[in-house]
Amino acid sequence: MSSETPFRDPYLVKSVVHSSQLLRAFRSSGEALPLREVSQRSNLPKTMAFRLLYTLEKCGMVEKVGENLYRSCLRPFRQKLYRLGYCAQGTEYGFSKEVSASLRRAADAEGIELLCLDNQYNPKTAQRNADLLVREKVDLVIEFQTDENVAPIVAEKYRAANIPLIAIEIPHPGATYYGANNYEAGLLGGRYLGRWLKRRWQSEAEEIILMELPRAGQLPRMRLTGLLVGLKEVLPNLSACPVVHIDGDGCFDKSFEAVRKHLRSSNARRIIVGAINDTSALGALRAFQEAGRTERCAVMSHNASPEGRAELREPNTRLVGSVGYFPERYGDDLIRVSLDILNRRPIPPAVFVKHQIITPETVDHFYPNDGLVQTVMAGTSGNPAWSF
Repeated sequence: MSSETPFRDPYLVKSVVHSSQLLRAFRSSGEALPLREVSQRSNLPKTMAFRLLYTLEKCGMVEKVGENLYRSCLRPFRQKLYRLGYCAQGTEYGFSKEVSASLRRAADAEGIELLCLDNQYNPKTAQRNADLLVREKVDLVIEFQTDENVAPIVAEKYRAANIPLIAIEIPHPGATYYGANNYEAGLLGGRYLGRWLKRRWQSEAEEIILMELPRAGQLPRMRLTGLLVGLKEVLPNLSACPVVHIDGDGCFDKSFEAVRKHLRSSNARRIIVGAINDTSALGALRAFQEAGRTERCAVMSHNASPEGRAELREPNTRLVGSVGYFPERYGDDLIRVSLDILNRRPIPPAVFVKHQIITPETVDHFYPNDGLVQTVMAGTSGNPAWSF
């Protein structure tokens, strides 16, 4: 029984290879990194990274700054110039606009050409854009499109062309997923809402409304599943509370009309609303306001988008909180993951963003500069807009 011996380059000096891996961890001039970050970025064991840093410091190529921070004394290695395709979710909604802006900034900082297209929340447009990027022979595609049914079609186009794919928020077969840890985000929102209800409503509620977006599929729906679990974890008495599922299609107009219709037949005095995104939450909230029942609702949302943050700043708002996804940070991570894929570095199948609850009390802490930025309130002007 024989086995082939793996080819080994007799002229390759592994210590030099490892050193170059480590030096590539420093991506910009003056960047200071802790040992753990250097180890992760270079894909080297921590002990090896430490020894290499010590040696390179002695050689004057790395300097130690602070207790456990290192900085390269060399100009960062230039990555191969790549050409990436990006299909934006749309331009009508604050969340997707922030994702697009952050990605453009990050690509520009790395000297990467970014070919940007707009999916316009339209599955047919998403397919046409995929065909265009295949013809353009881009090195990698970052896809932000909403429709679960179209995801396999779009993914197959790139797979057939041997183009790596990163899918934002909606899973695509064979793609690296980047975005929300939906169930965890829902749990976070549900637990906070439960504690709010304990303080303000003495743990009582007569109805739970879940504002859904069925066409996006099961993964985003896990936000609402997690919210219910977290809510009942804090308030077990709500297990018997009736749950109403409403398709708001993730947009303002449809959410407003659907909740307006429901309120005509509901006599519940205290109603909990869990929304899949801020646009849907605002549509539901305006329906309660129109009906003169604002004080009878408590709304928990997702995204902490510009529209949601504006509402959180309104006096006496019934938007209790919104789970933050921080779209303004997506770009740096997406470019990092893209470069890891293109340079054949190991990556997990899913890269999750960090979530935190944003409330009326904390919104200015997380976003102190919102007042300096003019945000187009597309979601509240009647334009149908989805976001994740």
